[in-house]
Amino acid sequence: MANKVQSSAADALAGLLFDGMTIMSGGFGLCGIPENLIAAIRESGVKDLTVISNNCGVDDFGLGILLAGGQIKKMISSYVGENKLFEQLYLSGELELEFNPQGTLAERIRAGGAGIPAFFTKTGVGTLVAEGKETREFDGETYVMERGLTADLSIVKAWKGDAEGNLVYRMTARNFNPMMATAGKVTVAEVEELVEVGQLDPDQIHTPGIYVDRILKGAVYEKRIERVTTRPRQTATAAAGAGEEV
Repeated sequence: MANKVQSSAADALAGLLFDGMTIMSGGFGLCGIPENLIAAIRESGVKDLTVISNNCGVDDFGLGILLAGGQIKKMISSYVGENKLFEQLYLSGELELEFNPQGTLAERIRAGGAGIPAFFTKTGVGTLVAEGKETREFDGETYVMERGLTADLSIVKAWKGDAEGNLVYRMTARNFNPMMATAGKVTVAEVEELVEVGQLDPDQIHTPGIYVDRILKGAVYEKRIERVTTRPRQTATAAAGAGEEV
């Protein structure tokens, strides 16, 4: 078996990038995004990309840096509300957008990875989402047909991985990563911890190594949060005065 372990993100992407390609990128917001691989794509200068991702990072981080570099031609997404630049580019006609209900996007990716070319769903029937798409009736209900999604390259981020490419995700950072790992012609994974083969509990592996072509240990992780929205912490005196247990 060929050695899958790469020394850097640039090495992991060597020979895989080309103008006009389609890339799937794992993550939800900024949680579980392949930070190092995105940065390497930025440095490569590849352009006219179609990117499939739940969202497009923020203006100065994640996939947002590819927008800023003028490298993305089209986004296939579910949520695009965190990027002022995204809004500007879309409204000016410089960026194409294929908008999906979030569950539909997830299922389109899962279907693509499973070799399913299309499926029917009730989500979006009678709305703009269904315009131009085939509809069909099942058991008296109308469904709209959605196509499965695949990509030239999937980039995913996991918590732990081994030299064979077996991956373990951590909590909500799992999000879109497992399904995207199955839907790329080539899948490159970056991990926080790279362990020896046999050190991962087989029952805890989320993505089997058969889906992963190259793997690297990420150099740096900022793990940014889009925005902090926690309420102010109450003092013990105020809480007691309000009749709360302290």
